[in-house]
Amino acid sequence: MTRIKICGLREVAHALVAAEAGAHYLGVICWPGSRRYVEPERIKAILNAMNTTFDYQIRPLVVGVFVNATAESITELVRICGLDLVQLSGDEGWADCDALPVPVLKALRVPPERPAADLLAELDHELPVHRGRAGKVLIESYVAGQFGGTGQTANWGVAGEVARHHPFLLSGGLTPENVGEAVRTVRPWGVDVASGVETDGVKDAAKIRSFIAAVHAADAAIAAATTPAVARVRST
Repeated sequence: MTRIKICGLREVAHALVAAEAGAHYLGVICWPGSRRYVEPERIKAILNAMNTTFDYQIRPLVVGVFVNATAESITELVRICGLDLVQLSGDEGWADCDALPVPVLKALRVPPERPAADLLAELDHELPVHRGRAGKVLIESYVAGQFGGTGQTANWGVAGEVARHHPFLLSGGLTPENVGEAVRTVRPWGVDVASGVETDGVKDAAKIRSFIAAVHAADAAIAAATTPAVARVRST
């Protein structure tokens, strides 16, 4: 099952749409430099909606996305809002994950020309400790001077090589139209979308539902293709 993260949410209504459609993670931007920035009160409202609408064991986890913030300021916002996870999407190093009070989703902005072997070597070295703290990794495209949410497609070839060795969320340029192909081609542990489910810069409920449905359809197609023929015959 491919995990799904809908990022850049600003409204409770859109968060509920994503949750009801089957998203596993809801991303809220805590970096004031983003047009998708969400004030703490709105974050608390989204979390309250999740906690009052869904059982904690099955509700999506809410991820606060930060860019080059101090550990102290991140920890304070986690305390105030009750964030489930933190995503580091700036120039933070792996060691910066250690000082935070909740699991960390470490975003790696990967230039298209970076060899898969080089990225794998980094993950081989860093992931055992990071995953031991329940941390996860997100791979997205690198755009100079920008931190996520660019709509630029990541290098699926490199991502596919990495996916054979390590679980990660694939981000960058995903839409309801291409996410199924991305899941079938790359086989990531999860997918992340922000601009791909927006219309004129605002989250679009229909696109959120279509994106999640496309991921589920791709998962079903992969499962059907990998089920032994004898098992398929017996089940009919």
